[in-house]
This record gives sequence, C-alpha cells and structure tokens, in this order.
Amino acid sequence: MSVPKSVGMKVFKYGLAVALTLAFVFWLLEKQQWAALAAMLEQLSGRALGVAVAGFLLSYLLRAARVFDEFRHEAEGRFGACLRVVLLHNAAVNIVPFRGGEAAFPVLLGKLFGTPLTRALASLFWFRLQDALVVAVLALAVWPGLPPVLRLAGVASLIAFAWALPRWARRTSNSSQGGGFARLREAFAESTRHARFGWLWTIANWSVKLAAQAWLLAALLGTNMNTGAAGALGAELAAILPVQGVAGFGTYEAGVAAALLPNGVMLVDGLRAALALHLFVIACSVCAGIVALLLPAVHATRPTMASSKSTKIQNP
Repeated sequence: MSVPKSVGMKVFKYGLAVALTLAFVFWLLEKQQWAALAAMLEQLSGRALGVAVAGFLLSYLLRAARVFDEFRHEAEGRFGACLRVVLLHNAAVNIVPFRGGEAAFPVLLGKLFGTPLTRALASLFWFRLQDALVVAVLALAVWPGLPPVLRLAGVASLIAFAWALPRWARRTSNSSQGGGFARLREAFAESTRHARFGWLWTIANWSVKLAAQAWLLAALLGTNMNTGAAGALGAELAAILPVQGVAGFGTYEAGVAAALLPNGVMLVDGLRAALALHLFVIACSVCAGIVALLLPAVHATRPTMASSKSTKIQNP
C-alpha cells in the first residue's frame, strides 16, 4: 500500500525538525556550551533583564489590544479575557511542537466569546499574515547590503499586497455561492472589517517586541542595538520557515546567528546568545501563561450579535 504524498511530506518535515533540534542539542553537549552560556548570563545586569521583561509585558498588552479591537462586540468590555487568550495562545505556541499551539487561539475564542470556528481561524490567519508582513517589511527596510531599488520594490510590493488582500476579500466574498472556501473567505473579510486599528496594534507590538529582543541580545553580546536588532529580525524570520525545530530549538538559534554574522559576531557567540534569548522568550511566555490561568475566565453563555451573524453565514 502506497503512502499518500501529503503524509510522506509531513513525516519528512517532522523528521527533519527533530533532526535539527537533536543536532543543536548534541552541539551544545559536545562543545560544552552550557558553561559558556552560564558565564554569558552571569554578566547580564538586572537592569538589562528588567527592561527586556517590561518590553515583553508591553507587547502582550498590545497584542491583547489587537484582539480586543477585533472582537470588541463579543468581548463586551472584557479586556482581561482578551489578554487571557493572548497569553495562553502565546505560551502554547512556544512550548507545543510543530506549531500545534496555534490551535489554542480558535479554541479559546470559542470558549470565551462563542466565536464560530471559521471566524476564529480566519482571524488567526489575518493575525499571522499581518505579523509576517510587518516583519518582512522591517527586514527589507533595514537589511544591510540590499540594493536600494530591490529594497524599495520589495517594501512597496508587500505594502500593496497588504492593502489589496482585505479589499479583494470584501469585494468578492459571497457565502451564498460556493462551499467551505467561500465561507472562510467571508469570515476573513469580516475579520478585516472588524479590526479597525489592526495594523496600528500590529506595528506597535512588533516595534516593542523587536526592540526588547534587540536590547537583550545587545546586552548579552556587549554590542550595540543595531547588531541586536539584526539578530532579533533573524529570529523572527526563522520563525516563519516551513520547517521548525521542536519548540523552535535549532532553527531559531540558526536564524539569529546567521543574521549576526554580517555584524562581526562569531557563529559560536551568536548561537549562545540566541539560545539565551530563546530561553528568555519561552520563560516569559510560560510565566505569563501561568498568570493567565489565574485570571478569572468568563465563558460565553449566549451568542453575541457578531457570533450569531457568523453562525448564519456558516449555515445559510
């Protein structure tokens, strides 16, 4: 019996992800990098660590504001519920292998706000697309060595795509014609309509998050913010690769170290600093997730107007 190509591709990707993570772990053990990593962390001042923590906390609040902006009718003033969604979703993404933690977002929206699955998935897609576009535009704008024409063309193309896609969805979506794809497109159009200030919140969130990561990398390496910013962008660009290490280990560090090389940071030092940053990111997300579990959760007891409308769309 032949194995379907899609199954074979998934097995290959998962196998490669595990292999990348194991290779990174073996490198750490063989080269005895843990001692060098501990020495790097010992030199980190409490002030540098405190600023980075404050930056991450602010980014969580900005992310929650993005959710609250889109689901303000369903939330009915419950900003804390939106913060709970963000913190638990972020923790799940950072600790569940193979991006499985993304499922937490639609599940939490359904439990807390009664959001239909199609609407929640479309919102998650729009969130991640906005994230990817903002990071890509920032990378093209500041990446060293790019010809100015290519830099401008890339930034302009991404901005044009970001402007055109939601307008295309709103103009052509019609759930009465077509099947599941048409309903998903309608839900996507609804997400772009409801997120009034989505781009503003996304840009603010990434500006704060990247600045916090750049600050911490600069402190770990004893270098400047420009070098730290290059490493932070490398980390986020690595996060959108089709193949990820288990919980990001291996691919995350490789992305940071590769982005730091043009700035004169040796590969070994870049990998150590990247691991320290990665552990910091995971620690912040897990601690914030634990706090979110302590927040009171008020589940949806009745469908909201927006939810009822989405339900009608899904069941014409």
